[in-house]
Amino acid sequence: MNSRVIICSIFILLMLMGVVSATSQYGSIDVYYNDEILPGKEVAKPTLKIGEPFKVRIEMTLNQTSTVFVQVCSLGGNFFEVKEGPSEFGKTFYIKSLDPGKHVFEWTLVPTDEWAGGSIPINFWYQINLIEEDEPAVKGEFTVAYCTISNEHYEGKIHTSEEQPVSETESSPTSASTPAFTLVGALSVIALVFALFRR
Repeated sequence: MNSRVIICSIFILLMLMGVVSATSQYGSIDVYYNDEILPGKEVAKPTLKIGEPFKVRIEMTLNQTSTVFVQVCSLGGNFFEVKEGPSEFGKTFYIKSLDPGKHVFEWTLVPTDEWAGGSIPINFWYQINLIEEDEPAVKGEFTVAYCTISNEHYEGKIHTSEEQPVSETESSPTSASTPAFTLVGALSVIALVFALFRR
């Protein structure tokens, strides 16, 4: 095989390493904060005013027809309000018999004054059941954003992005929340080094 083809293949694999946020045999999940993808285990860390809107989007790709349960949640309480989205904050959205393929769940949220002056996580919880199965095939929960809520009130001006994704450890009770391509990426780097030294 031509060494240029090997190098191009390795480069493509390395680019894909940080794209998938979670994966398993049942599918994969990509996570977005304000339309910016959060690769791997990165967590958005915005500073928000009371009432300042922001978006959490989940793109879930299913490998088989499934029953899906999803929700955005936190530590409890009325710390956030849903302006738009498939469910209220902390309430489960349930869909029976979702076909294989990509499904998008998006919430527009605003912080309330209940946690003003503090920091609090926004988590995404999910459960996937195979059709006609009561027990989950896979479930998990991880933090999308760790929000600092100021004491100031939002006045409707254009949103300026203050968030900077920072690597954090995800709370992941199952292997479904581990980043994809980790082993492939490591092997690709070794193959690249080997190919370069063979020349």
